[in-house]
Amino acid sequence: MGISQISDDLTPFSGVEPNEAWRDEVRELVKQRDAVILAHNYQLPEIQDIADHTGDSLALSRIAASSDASTIVFCGVHFMAETAKILAPEKTVLIPDERAGCSLADSITGADLREWKAAYPGAVVVSYVNTTAEVKAETDICCTSSNAVDVVASVPPDRDVLFCPDQFLGAHVKRETGRENLHIWAGECHVHAGINGPELADRAAENPEADLFIHPECGCATSALYLAGEGILPTEKVKILSTGAMVTQAMATKAKTVLVATEVGMLHQLRKAAPEIEFTAVNDRASCRYMKMITPAALLRGLREGKDEVHVDPETAERARGAVQRMIEIGQPGGGE
Repeated sequence: MGISQISDDLTPFSGVEPNEAWRDEVRELVKQRDAVILAHNYQLPEIQDIADHTGDSLALSRIAASSDASTIVFCGVHFMAETAKILAPEKTVLIPDERAGCSLADSITGADLREWKAAYPGAVVVSYVNTTAEVKAETDICCTSSNAVDVVASVPPDRDVLFCPDQFLGAHVKRETGRENLHIWAGECHVHAGINGPELADRAAENPEADLFIHPECGCATSALYLAGEGILPTEKVKILSTGAMVTQAMATKAKTVLVATEVGMLHQLRKAAPEIEFTAVNDRASCRYMKMITPAALLRGLREGKDEVHVDPETAERARGAVQRMIEIGQPGGGE
């Protein structure tokens, strides 16, 4: 379900305080429904803290597939819950607010991809996991931000590659592989695209000792590597990382301050992982309104009423599952989006 398909009224469900009574009721309902709560790294802190598992979308979907629970409550955006359903078709998958879309996933449709494929007969389609089930079903191999380079490198060099939908991640892959026959869809996450190069340069100049954790979906990723190449920023301080890899790197860095270029919800997990480090957003306005639609009230409503259940057409799910499994066969991802 893309943003263009959801209601114009995107007011989050509100009116519930995440107090002890709320937590007790959530945990009791989880027990009653034989459920597990999964929360993406960009969720509100109180949602992350009540979840059974917190992480990136692919890691959470794999947990969904292996969990003994019969019901998956996916606190994230719609394509993530779809991916969980694709990998665990026999389970009930709930998203606390089905209106939570994604500007990146919505930037390409199955019809768009079919038309693009027709213009490049014989090309291999590599799609980021941040796509709808319909797009995954038209895809040869999915990828995450951490293994996109390896996935593209696995394609024979004489084959054209169609990479979608994120243009910034695509640019990163093209830069790393040097591949001239990599064609990139002009999609973007509106939140990550808004974290720009000049803003990053200014923050880095104010914090010369800081490490830089940069998600490859960000508009500033190319600028950061350019600044490092020119010697303006120390190369060893510029780290292009998936959300999962950011947590790992947070526990390994020797820096006292880290500037983080991604959605601001990520700061909560980083601060929990390394409380002695000062983590600061490069852009503190980089907040996804769709992620933040999963409120305490929405989660409680979903558990009480069994809403909103996510369905994927079985034939679409089967085709999409193949693209995800081929990605995993190439190599275990070191982190998701």
